[in-house]
Amino acid sequence: MAKVPTARIDKLLSSMGYGSRKDIARIARAGGITLGATVLVDVTKRIPIMPDLPHRMTICGEALDPLAPMVILLNKPVGMTCSHNDDGALVYDLLPNRWRLREPRLSTVGRLDKQTSGLLLLTDDGDLLHHATSPKRRVKKTYRVKLARPLKGIEGDLFASGRMMLENEDKPLAPAELEVVSTTEALLSIAEGRYHQVRRMFAATGNHVLELHRGSLGGLKLPDGLASGEWRLLSEEEVSSIFQ
Repeated sequence: MAKVPTARIDKLLSSMGYGSRKDIARIARAGGITLGATVLVDVTKRIPIMPDLPHRMTICGEALDPLAPMVILLNKPVGMTCSHNDDGALVYDLLPNRWRLREPRLSTVGRLDKQTSGLLLLTDDGDLLHHATSPKRRVKKTYRVKLARPLKGIEGDLFASGRMMLENEDKPLAPAELEVVSTTEALLSIAEGRYHQVRRMFAATGNHVLELHRGSLGGLKLPDGLASGEWRLLSEEEVSSIFQ
């Protein structure tokens, strides 16, 4: 049987963003940390790190945040930046403030530019971050595109050819799939993540992207009921669906 890992209470809670170790000790002295029916006063005590700990432990009357690693699905709004320190509104502003202080740090799985909305993952799982963004994995990303001008009818074959070159690049794009929705709307699936790739692909055909929304990543789709700006945690099964 595998040995159950343990951690000091103050170190665990500090790594989850609840404050410094002194802050955690102060909360404990005020009776603000419980484990089951037990009030924890000695924060130097080690406790088992079990998956059900967030369901049994409370901090200031609220359930403990999810343990690492965690994966967050966010419906990113237009106008927010996938950065920790840029000026203006950041996607991290939509999460609890203390999550900015978590260690390991939460990061976005790839990026959506400021004017792109839709499915965005955030995680503290380094392996997932690497696998989901690795070019070798070729995880498909599907976008709904609204265009300024009607499609010419040549885009589908061009994008699927595997020979399309973007300006200032010396390597052709991998084949991409285009599904026409209307004369000015389409679904585009790509397996790469080059800088502003979708916008540049349509620009190369003489068109301009007005709206761009990511609806899926691999086998994971953005739920219809998740409103813009809302987020939820993903289960292990949902995370696995990314690579299916």
